[in-house]
Amino acid sequence: MGVVGQHMQLRSLPGRALRAAALGLTATLVLSLAGPPAQADDTDPLAQLLSPAIEDPLIALLAALPTPYRPYVGPICANGDPQCIVDVITEMQDRLAPLAASCSHHAIFSLAYLRVTQNVKAAADSGYFHDRAWLTQVDAVFAQKYFDTMDAWFAGRTTTVPPAWRIALRAADDRTMSGLGDFMLNMNAHINNDFPYVLEKVGLTAADGTSHKPDHNAYNDRLDSLYHPVFDEEAARFDPMFNRYDLGPVDDLVVSTIMRGWREMVWRHAEALAATRGNPVLRQVVEQDIAEYAATQARMIKLVPIFLAASSPNRDAWCATHHG
Repeated sequence: MGVVGQHMQLRSLPGRALRAAALGLTATLVLSLAGPPAQADDTDPLAQLLSPAIEDPLIALLAALPTPYRPYVGPICANGDPQCIVDVITEMQDRLAPLAASCSHHAIFSLAYLRVTQNVKAAADSGYFHDRAWLTQVDAVFAQKYFDTMDAWFAGRTTTVPPAWRIALRAADDRTMSGLGDFMLNMNAHINNDFPYVLEKVGLTAADGTSHKPDHNAYNDRLDSLYHPVFDEEAARFDPMFNRYDLGPVDDLVVSTIMRGWREMVWRHAEALAATRGNPVLRQVVEQDIAEYAATQARMIKLVPIFLAASSPNRDAWCATHHG
């Protein structure tokens, strides 16, 4: 297949449809959270539609595209040793401490990422994932990408930081977002901009030819269990409004649906990166798509009123006495 044919394949109808669906999910978040809190119950049609019991089987039907096995040869967690995640957690704790102590708005995502990583370790320790070594390598490489981005930003190398990250980190520096807004901007940048490169680097396919996508999908349920405890901790320490927008079961379901949509898009972008290895022209097209997609998500997030600083007027004063 020639360059033109490959380009057409990467921009196929299914790919465009998936992109449109993911953008639509974020638009749903914008619309659902833009108004005042409302009550919902388990019989709400939207709650039923967004239920993981419906979504997860549908996601499982979205089969991974055939991708050749390529062994991971990176220097980070080369053997998939479980100690890698322990080391990541230690570094995250060390990085969080000064951010929390100074009430930096960067502390919001730093705390959330720490809790997610601790959850990943617990899941791996319990045998939750089929390929623990692969998942451990993904976790370590993913975290290092975040560490490198933060180091570059704090060192003033802002032009080397991807657009979605620039939006998120500048917002934190300028204190223009609520705690929940900072959380969403950072989650978007790390998931939508960074994660495709991590998956492609560590590998989408095991040595026996099986796809790692089931392990990738499996973590969706674990994320669902984290929203309430993490949001409550963020509210207790950094922004009392973080968990105040309770729409009943729908709010958690909207967030979980957004994350599922993002993570599915991540996998497809990783497949596109893998397909363009050795073709710098097409790879540049895919990399531009990833950057633009993540930046578009960030701009949409900034449209949500409860994500703006005005919704958390006492945030910094609260943090000064409660950051822990």
